[in-house]
Amino acid sequence: MALGFSTESKGSGDILPILKFDAKGGDWIAQDRVQGMDGTWGKQENELATPFKFVADLANMEVGYLSFASGAPDFHMVKIGDPFPVKPSDEHKQAIRMRILIAGESGPREFSHSAKTVLRVVDGLHDSFLDGKDANLGKLPVIEAGTPETVKIQSPNGELRFKAPTFTIVNWIDRPAAMDGASPQQSAPEMVAPPVAATPPAAPAGADLF
Repeated sequence: MALGFSTESKGSGDILPILKFDAKGGDWIAQDRVQGMDGTWGKQENELATPFKFVADLANMEVGYLSFASGAPDFHMVKIGDPFPVKPSDEHKQAIRMRILIAGESGPREFSHSAKTVLRVVDGLHDSFLDGKDANLGKLPVIEAGTPETVKIQSPNGELRFKAPTFTIVNWIDRPAAMDGASPQQSAPEMVAPPVAATPPAAPAGADLF
């Protein structure tokens, strides 16, 4: 277990679009904030088909605790390698959080999770990152998210079935500029007509990187 889940200060992160994983259904969801023509903000979710690739900043991944008891995510995180934070409440669960860049997108997203089935996979991914980082100094791993696997767990109430992501490091690349770029919130595409381009639009940053 390289992530050090056991023993906190409160971490902070940029407000970014989100990549979510459903540990029950196995779905990957890209979630964005979008603004309608009336000025109100809402969420737009798009399901991602596997396999897909993304770059992950595993060196700066955060670990700690996460709770949704208040209706909103409450993170208490530290950079991996720092002393583990103090558990704020019984509702908080051990969690990870990291910045990623999905192939073909122009800006980064945040991926976080607290399900044990997911944490085990991320722990193994981080081990693979540590194994390869010295041979790829200054580079970030390109990870392929494959078909989620079914995980069966025995409980007092019988067998429970969950889904776990599958991650494989398939390449290493220089840190894309888009990884640290701004991720402006979007206007809902079905509500606002796109601008007319005089020339064909450029491919999104990162589209041809991996």
